[in-house]
Amino acid sequence: MKFLKITLFSITILLNVQIHAQDLTKHQWKDRVLLIVTDNPNSKEFQKQVKTLKHQETELKNRKLIIYQITPSEYKMGFSEEKKWIKNDKLYNNTKTIDNSFEVILIGLDGGEKLRQNELLSADKLFDVIDGMPMRRSEIENKN
Repeated sequence: MKFLKITLFSITILLNVQIHAQDLTKHQWKDRVLLIVTDNPNSKEFQKQVKTLKHQETELKNRKLIIYQITPSEYKMGFSEEKKWIKNDKLYNNTKTIDNSFEVILIGLDGGEKLRQNELLSADKLFDVIDGMPMRRSEIENKN
């Protein structure tokens, strides 16, 4: 029974990573992607997460990080008020896995999921996770 649960869990994770890769393939090997997923774009958690990262433009750019804001019916890249929301429910349906109204998911350059949580992600924690990745460490070394 325990083996079956572990197997099903592993398959779910692998399928989830595959789904992410299919939807976000244009970023693979070029950008890291942070998905901010919410059932309600007016929720305090979602608004606070956006606000936390909105003023980190230089740090996000240095880490090749693209932000997606995702709701059940639409999504938007970045934080600009000028950018329009794009009607699309597939991205939400393909990324949301836990029964919670808010999720933050970090996808690495390789298209693999590096972090998933259902609570506010601080900029420091986000940058620490990214800076600990082998490809990021290589980027930093090559700049020096």
